[in-house]
Amino acid sequence: MPSLGVAARAWRYLAAWAVHAAWRWTQRAGTVTANTGAGRKFASFGPGSLLAFPTGTIYGEQWIEIGAGTMVGEQASICAGMSPGHDLGPGSVLRIGDRCVIGRGSHIVAHQSIDVGDDVFTGPYVYITDQNHKYSDPDLPIGRQWPVNAPVSIGAGTWLGTGVIVLPGAVIGKNVVVAAGSVVRGEIPDRCVVAGVPARVVKEFDPETGWTKPLPGGSEERIASLVNEALVTETLVDVALVNEALEDGDLLTEGSPG
Repeated sequence: MPSLGVAARAWRYLAAWAVHAAWRWTQRAGTVTANTGAGRKFASFGPGSLLAFPTGTIYGEQWIEIGAGTMVGEQASICAGMSPGHDLGPGSVLRIGDRCVIGRGSHIVAHQSIDVGDDVFTGPYVYITDQNHKYSDPDLPIGRQWPVNAPVSIGAGTWLGTGVIVLPGAVIGKNVVVAAGSVVRGEIPDRCVVAGVPARVVKEFDPETGWTKPLPGGSEERIASLVNEALVTETLVDVALVNEALEDGDLLTEGSPG
């Protein structure tokens, strides 16, 4: 009996080793690169780039450009159009720059125009799209209303945290940090940190003072009004009123955006 137990453990060990070795081989063999048949389907696929295996949903490759040295994680979906075979015209609609990293399980779905700049990194499960359904007709199911498109742009050097959603029409600047779970819409300036739903600037970079926390909403205008009033009346600025304007938070100066 002891010998049977040893034999069973040895068999399980060998079986596990074989399964994992086979899976590693499958992952390497299934990886999409510029030199594979799957890679050659793309409008362009830069040297040193790869789509890790297993991939997510991939279609519309002839309208997708991927730069050099870019890595797309496992189970990430990279799509152009509403379905395979959708004719999107002569030019590409999804462009991912050089040296990007797209996190595991992320989705980038383009219909009109999505530009991802160089050196953009994302965490896992990020969703980026340039299309959404309308809801103008309150009596018609939302899913049956014709969608609308708006171009999306993500500046070079930006980081998108885990679970970030980038909505149609979003324009994100360069070197922006987008906190995990944020929903981005509208324009985001360069060199800032944004967070929330919808995402708002929580830190911004000033060349003279470094990373700072913006004044609470309306504080700058209120303080400017107090200063102007003091100048007109030739009186001192009321410090108590200035503090009241800042009661929702102080202007912080820090050495890093962490």
